[in-house]
Amino acid sequence: MVPEQASVSMVRTAIRRAAHQLLDLPRIFEDPVAVGLVPEATEQAILATEDEHRAPLSTLLRGLFAFRNRFTEDRLTEAVTRGVRQYVVVGAGLDTFAWRQPPFARHMQIFYVDHPASLAWTMARFQQCGLPMPANLSFVAADLETRELAIRLEERGFKHEAGVFCSVLGVTQYITRDAVEALARFAASMQVQSEIVFSFVLPNDELYQLSLVLTRLSGHGWAWPARPCL
Repeated sequence: MVPEQASVSMVRTAIRRAAHQLLDLPRIFEDPVAVGLVPEATEQAILATEDEHRAPLSTLLRGLFAFRNRFTEDRLTEAVTRGVRQYVVVGAGLDTFAWRQPPFARHMQIFYVDHPASLAWTMARFQQCGLPMPANLSFVAADLETRELAIRLEERGFKHEAGVFCSVLGVTQYITRDAVEALARFAASMQVQSEIVFSFVLPNDELYQLSLVLTRLSGHGWAWPARPCL
């Protein structure tokens, strides 16, 4: 991470969420706050590059990003019915849930976790966009490679003895195996009603082997892309 600079992946995610709001019907995921969070995600900027956004690969990626957010927040809704009142977003980036909270979330404590450099940039960006600080939101600066997530959360009021819903989207491919395992141990240490939702990308060598298998299957009548998008 470079201090005072946004990560490329974080900005691209925000752009795709905004483009989904403007270009896709029906929408998988409603996130009007995403439009305009960064200059490239304004309505004017997206419509000016509409041809690029409507390219097949861009459309596919946009749909995948929208789906994973919709799935996560649907699972969060179910977790609340089990009594979960803490929501931890690891690698929060420019996530906007805190500013479009449904009524059930008003009684939750929301923790936005990110690398200190990213978090400083996003906090400033939210302020520049005129988004007020929700009373139930805490920003948590944590370097996952130090494997001190639980300590940093507790410093911000996280209660280990209470249930938690944990979202880890677009994170694991950027951290080491040790950090991923530490995240898994953190999730496993939570109370029984807790839940974690995460995305992952296979290592290149494993992805290549999988592509070979799928290519062989395609020769037997299966319709698969030569290189799967996971």
